[in-house]
Amino acid sequence: MLFVDFQFLPFFALVFSVHWALRSPRARKAWLLLSSYAFYAAWDWRFLSLILFSTLVDYVVGRRLATTRHRKGWLLVSLVSNLGLLGYFKYANFFLDSAISFLGALGLHPHAPSLEVLLPVGISFYTFQTLSYSIDVYRRRLEPERDLLDLALFVGFFPQLVAGPIIRAVDFLPQLKAPVRLERTDIRAAVVLFFVGFVKKAAISDSIAPHVDAYFAD
Repeated sequence: MLFVDFQFLPFFALVFSVHWALRSPRARKAWLLLSSYAFYAAWDWRFLSLILFSTLVDYVVGRRLATTRHRKGWLLVSLVSNLGLLGYFKYANFFLDSAISFLGALGLHPHAPSLEVLLPVGISFYTFQTLSYSIDVYRRRLEPERDLLDLALFVGFFPQLVAGPIIRAVDFLPQLKAPVRLERTDIRAAVVLFFVGFVKKAAISDSIAPHVDAYFAD
């Protein structure tokens, strides 16, 4: 599901309506997290496990960074786990094909099957987002998040999950703690931003994308 797809409008309307119908702040956050996972699963539910893995790794790393003397070691756990996943899904095919080509140039012809690794949507965004959380905690710019629900929502929040931008935990997490009210001025501003973004994406970006791709392909 993309933001410019027709089915996104009823999805967003449902998420918005239920969110404000719920009275409990924690229930609202749980609903947003569930909706975010459903949004991502509409593309491929199997890759939800990667988001859950990154979330749990950095939750544990963040908590340990506050209590252990081996802080660099725990930061390394986050770096290796997240960048390892990103490297595998993004570059495994490239390195395998390069190795086969190199061996072929040496007169060797190994029969290595293609991995055909499918690149998960948004993996770069949520990988660097979770990393930024652990790095900020390591640098003592941010206290480790004790609520797993809040951290999971920070990682998986659907409006920026698949297309960015990468947001910092120090900017996002405090908003989850603050009380919120629905104001008419907020609705008007949101509608304007929503419409402007839709026009930029659907009418401008998607229109020139084929020409840009063709230009750089030459």
